[in-house]
Amino acid sequence: MVFMLGAVGFVIVLIVVLAIRERLLLKQRIARDWQRVPAVTNFDKEDSLKEAWQIYHKLNPSQSTVDDITWHDLDMIRVFELVNGTKSSVGAERLYQKMREFDLDGKEGSEFQELVTFFAEHDQERAEMQYQLARAGKRDKNFVWHYLHNPRENQLGNPLIYYVLGSLPVVSLLLFALTKIGPLVLVAIVGIMINVVFYMQKKEVLQRELLSMNYLVCLIAQSSNIAKVSQPLQDKIKTLAKELKIIARLGFAFRVKANSEAEVFFEYLNIAFMLPFISYNLVLKKLDTHQQEAIELLEMIGNIDAAIAVLNFKQIMPYVCQPETTETTQVVAEEMYHPLLQAPVVNPVNWHKSTLVTGSNASGKSTYIKGVALNAILSQTIGLACAKSWKMKAGHVLSSMALEDDLFQGDSYFVAEIKSVKRIIQQVKKGETCYCFVDEILRGTNTIERIAASSAIVEWLTKSQSLGFIATHDIELTEILNDVCENIHFEEQVTEEEGVEFDYVLYQGPARTRNALKLLKVMAFPKEIVVEAESKARHFEDSRSW
Repeated sequence: MVFMLGAVGFVIVLIVVLAIRERLLLKQRIARDWQRVPAVTNFDKEDSLKEAWQIYHKLNPSQSTVDDITWHDLDMIRVFELVNGTKSSVGAERLYQKMREFDLDGKEGSEFQELVTFFAEHDQERAEMQYQLARAGKRDKNFVWHYLHNPRENQLGNPLIYYVLGSLPVVSLLLFALTKIGPLVLVAIVGIMINVVFYMQKKEVLQRELLSMNYLVCLIAQSSNIAKVSQPLQDKIKTLAKELKIIARLGFAFRVKANSEAEVFFEYLNIAFMLPFISYNLVLKKLDTHQQEAIELLEMIGNIDAAIAVLNFKQIMPYVCQPETTETTQVVAEEMYHPLLQAPVVNPVNWHKSTLVTGSNASGKSTYIKGVALNAILSQTIGLACAKSWKMKAGHVLSSMALEDDLFQGDSYFVAEIKSVKRIIQQVKKGETCYCFVDEILRGTNTIERIAASSAIVEWLTKSQSLGFIATHDIELTEILNDVCENIHFEEQVTEEEGVEFDYVLYQGPARTRNALKLLKVMAFPKEIVVEAESKARHFEDSRSW
């Protein structure tokens, strides 16, 4: 008996020591990671984040979202990863939601920016909050929003069987302690054996549900510790955490954090007494009556985590600014840059009317319009822009740039282009402000039809209250649309010594250089080819015919 008590005591001490060590290491990791580019982890996969967002979107429809084509065109998942210094899955999911939904009326932005500003001015509270959030941890495919969306639908059937099986060993042992009837011990052992078999079978089927409930309960339980950290939402979180305390208590079987040293020990208790299945239904019943409170609590915790991540992003970038809103449809910025580039060249933005961007491949025109587009998204989602200043009227952002087969399965490239551009036109036709970005418009067809269709589309766009930014190689478009569009361009220099050199600086007017033919000469093409090509080019410029 003494030996058993000693063994139990040793296990308890070991669990406590390991838990203390884990918390110390966690605090060290948080201090080390601050003001650094977030490390790539095994969590926050986009399919998990997107699934959570889509469920949340059903609960809270937004005015406008960044659609899949635009998100893909601008490589926004890489931008998200650069921002995503969150410590909890609910924080990562909230950040992803924010970066996919435009805050056109600015209602959500002010509260979010208040959090960012607070943690910028209170570093001790920021570190403590990150520690408490990290204790909640991360779990992809946690289905938290799925349970909150409709808790009643997810309850297990026939709950009585779990109560009977779980109580059988307990009742048998209690009766044995009172009556000393030996066979009762055997009944308890048999009951535990039945529970082991039943538990393993059910756990295999309900693995997702049990793991998801584990994360949800731990998150709600951790909210009490999060509520102790001073920040603008503290009182609200305290109130909600208190109201939901019953869920943390009823979810006793899920209170052990996954992958912790104590998990194995408590797993044996769960098997013997069917605790997770009993606890699972009890929690869902309470969630059904406290659904709105749970949603509000997790939104607030997610916002806090996302705000700290945005603060970290602001501090690792060369500089960012707070966007300003204007009444006229425009985008005006100073020293704008693309956040994904290691050594970006800054350029201004002075976008008051639809604009054509010309220049050779790799000169910077595609990177420039992508930089404008993603900063237009960042300014209307997380409230910052990678520029010294940024002004724009609120509006939808849509692009048609990097079309791939998986976005329009079964379509030819040209049909995919047509569909992509059509969705932009349909949004513009609604009469709302749109910022439309197209790289090499209708490149999938012949020159005559491309120029005819492109000029008609762009001219139609100029008659709306939206703006177009179109990168093109077709110099003819700059001439056809000269009266209705602005023209800007990027240049390159071709020398025999250095080959092609780009400065990535924005210039006014359409591109005038003809460096492709110079490059043929630099690359030692046969002289007769170069001479003939130059002759044909001069003839076309003079006569506008071949």
